[in-house]
Amino acid sequence: MNNNFELLEKLILSILIVCTIIAIGMEIQGMILNLKVTLADILLLFIYIEIIGMIKEYWISKVIRMSYPLFIAMTALARMIIMQRKDVDPSAYVYESVAILIIAIAIVVLRVRHMEILNRSSKKPSDD
Repeated sequence: MNNNFELLEKLILSILIVCTIIAIGMEIQGMILNLKVTLADILLLFIYIEIIGMIKEYWISKVIRMSYPLFIAMTALARMIIMQRKDVDPSAYVYESVAILIIAIAIVVLRVRHMEILNRSSKKPSDD
C-alpha cells in the first residue's frame, strides 16, 4: 500500500514537472512571437523556476520548505503589481505591497528560528 502511494506521488510529481516545463516553453514562445520581453514575463519565469525547485526538493527529501511557496506568493504579488493598469485604485498597490512585506517578514522569521543564538534547547557548558 505504501509503495503504491509513493508510486502515485512520483507520477503526480512527474506530471507537475512536465506541465511546468510546457508552461515555460509556452511563455518563451509567446515572448518570441511578440518580440517583446517584459518584467512580468521574467517574474513568471521565476515563479516557474521556484515551482521546479519545490518539486525537486520534495522528490529528493519528501519535505517542502515553507519558504518556497512564500517566495512564489511574493513573486506573484510583485507580478500582479507590475501588470496592473494605471486606472486601478492606489490603495490596491498599498495592500499588495503590505502583503509582500508580511510575506518577507514571514520568510525572515522562518530563517531566523533556526539560528543557534535563538536555540533555547542547547545546553550551556558547565564549569566543573
